[in-house]
Amino acid sequence: MTGHRPNLKDGLPVRRGLVETPFDRHLRPFSLAEDWMPWAGFVSARRFETVEAEYFAIRNQATLFDISPMHKYAITGRDALAVVNRLVTRNAAKLGDNRVGYTVWCDEDGSVIDDGTLFRFSETEFQLCCQEPQYSWLHDIAWGFDVTIEDQSDTIAGLALQGPTSFAVLKEAGFDGVENLKPFGIMDVASGLKISRTGFTGDLGYELWVEASKADELWDRLWPAGQNYGLRPIGGEALDMARIEAGFIAARVDFQPIHDAQRPSRGRTPFELGLDWLVDFEKGHFNGRRALLEAQRRGPRTLLVGLEIEGHKPARDAFVYHGKKKEAGHVTSALWSPTCKRNLALAELRAPYGVSVKDDLWVEIYHPKEGKWEKVMAQAKIAERPFFKNKRRSATPPGLF
Repeated sequence: MTGHRPNLKDGLPVRRGLVETPFDRHLRPFSLAEDWMPWAGFVSARRFETVEAEYFAIRNQATLFDISPMHKYAITGRDALAVVNRLVTRNAAKLGDNRVGYTVWCDEDGSVIDDGTLFRFSETEFQLCCQEPQYSWLHDIAWGFDVTIEDQSDTIAGLALQGPTSFAVLKEAGFDGVENLKPFGIMDVASGLKISRTGFTGDLGYELWVEASKADELWDRLWPAGQNYGLRPIGGEALDMARIEAGFIAARVDFQPIHDAQRPSRGRTPFELGLDWLVDFEKGHFNGRRALLEAQRRGPRTLLVGLEIEGHKPARDAFVYHGKKKEAGHVTSALWSPTCKRNLALAELRAPYGVSVKDDLWVEIYHPKEGKWEKVMAQAKIAERPFFKNKRRSATPPGLF
């Protein structure tokens, strides 16, 4: 891709209706609830049985979540590192080979387009995994560079293996060397399988990536190995509970991707999402750098914070007030955490709340009681993220539990 703009029609995938993932035929027999939802053009489970059972499996056993619908892009070629560093706000040159880094990327006004994980296999080979489609944007960024952008969303399948016994499952399945894999590390296995020590639960866990044509082979190796370790499939609702406990943000939930925003004012900078640590101004030019320098000087208009709220009623879709009177923001994600035994939330507060004014915060919670909705004003305090922490997530080698 040198000196010309590519014809996007040559590479854009075309789908008609929802399609099944390569693991669908293995997962569908477990679906007692028959509760499915669309995800990036694929059919994905909201839950297989009960959300509660699946959540506790994440924190006490081992679980499988089908991540095949994620958008996956291979960025390869002589200028791959230069393109990636132009795209994302962090410095990909500091990311070692066979390592994974969390990152965000912005438009020219410094508003976040999406967040995702960046896999660096070498200086000339990267993979970007994200929630929102980015094929056209990647081609715009790469125009004039010696690089190839390939959409692998349909050709690469993935399973997230998460939970305390996830390492034991991999050992039982015969994946030698996985005990040496550090957090955010990647290892190559025979038959094109890649294992990364990553996940969306804040717990010990791995993600396994394989060619879609070899998905059956991976399942047949993994599933029998997990039978003595409580392995079970989970849906998106249980994963979302673990995600909130881990303090991770989700596109279209905790922030609006700027390319889908109705108004430019709905855009958020990395600073406003609490992701200052992902912005490296020293690496040179990247998309949105000038605007982000100005945003840093100006200070955040809003700030995404963690909240701990009194009581046990989840503050879903609640408003946040200062002194019970002045509207200060709104809750974006919330749950009563069974593991932390705390009422937790992520909330977007308007400056100065969350920035210089951090006390006397209240949350207006509506909950059903005896056939009607009741309002509770619950006091809240800003809480450090992640809410859920444990040593097994980073232990190398992990314990077998």
